[in-house]
Amino acid sequence: MSESESGKPATTYKRVMLKISGEALMGDQGYGLHPPTVERVAREIKAVHDMGVEICMVIGGGNIFRGLAGSAQGMERTTADYMGMLATVMNALAMQSALEGLGAYCRVISAIRMDEVAEPYIRRRAVRHLEKKRICIFAAGTGNPYFTTDTAAALRANEMACEAILMGKNVDGIYDCDPKTNPDAKRYDEITYDDVLRNNLKVMDASAIALTRDNMMPLLVFSLNEPGGFRGIMAGEGTYTRVIP
Repeated sequence: MSESESGKPATTYKRVMLKISGEALMGDQGYGLHPPTVERVAREIKAVHDMGVEICMVIGGGNIFRGLAGSAQGMERTTADYMGMLATVMNALAMQSALEGLGAYCRVISAIRMDEVAEPYIRRRAVRHLEKKRICIFAAGTGNPYFTTDTAAALRANEMACEAILMGKNVDGIYDCDPKTNPDAKRYDEITYDDVLRNNLKVMDASAIALTRDNMMPLLVFSLNEPGGFRGIMAGEGTYTRVIP
């Protein structure tokens, strides 16, 4: 691993968006937050932050409530989506607490105003937080129903001038089918956004893929379960799939 002039490990990117699902925080519980898992993920993030990388984050809310699932059970879609947005705020606050417990400065920035618990989204203020080396967790999606947290991650990544989006999954990249059910599944080292859409590969929703592709933003998909995986990718190592325009 090469070293920068400051003595810290050299990194591939200086500012990134990390997108993780809410399910990544629930451990083996099947629902809610698992504090040891939240702390483990926080330590992975802190290790990258210590390398001098400016980190934006978007965390899903599926471990608490998923708007689309609520809508499928008869709930009005807009209401269900707003409930899902509130779930992302809960996850963001939990991650903020874990990161600050490790000594990292962190801000939760919400697309829906709730001034007592989170800052409102103001782009210039968020950029300033990053410049001051604070981790920014963007919560409540885009603030609009019918848009997923994948789209929120793509949107905020472009607004914050991130150099890449890193998506932490339960597998070490993108496969042509589910590797958990098919041992012959093929993993891609590199693939284009058009091929992701053409082959209907479940990476991000189509709106997020289109937004990311149109803004020439690279996407790296890696396993969040691999110890040191996030840090390894930032040092130009590790196993992942790179999606390119």
